[in-house]
Amino acid sequence: MIREDSLPLLEAELAEVQQHSVLYSRPGFLIRRLHQIHGGLFLEETSEFNITPVQYSLMSALLEQGELDQNSLAMAIGLERTTVAEVLPRLEARGLIERRQSPLDGRVKLVRLARKGRTLVQRMQDAVERAHARTIEHLTPAERDLFMLMMIRIVEASDVPGVAPLRNR
Repeated sequence: MIREDSLPLLEAELAEVQQHSVLYSRPGFLIRRLHQIHGGLFLEETSEFNITPVQYSLMSALLEQGELDQNSLAMAIGLERTTVAEVLPRLEARGLIERRQSPLDGRVKLVRLARKGRTLVQRMQDAVERAHARTIEHLTPAERDLFMLMMIRIVEASDVPGVAPLRNR
């Protein structure tokens, strides 16, 4: 938690950087820009694997949770079902996932990570960790923890209509 005696210093630093541009007073702008930065770092670190951040998230959720129906997979990473339905065929064509119809309901498709997909996620782990570390490397260790906690609080507290739900707990 931020110590009360450090608040004036934070407020002064924030006021100083916000003088450079009105955009620095807009959380949405900063979040979008940080997303761009992280996406670039992710692609730089993982280019040899030819996997996008969304594909990696899908495969990571499957590695962690096992076989899921497509709707549950979408909710596990907070994506729209249509986006998941567009990404899965590309992963399946590469032999990274396997899909089958549910024996209980023929309308439901079940998805699981193929052996090749598990291997790829594991091989990518160090590169992905480097990308994440580089994204927040300009913060002190304590600031990194606080930044992560603040992002988690915002994500968990926000249930916005029209935005894909996230159900990962």
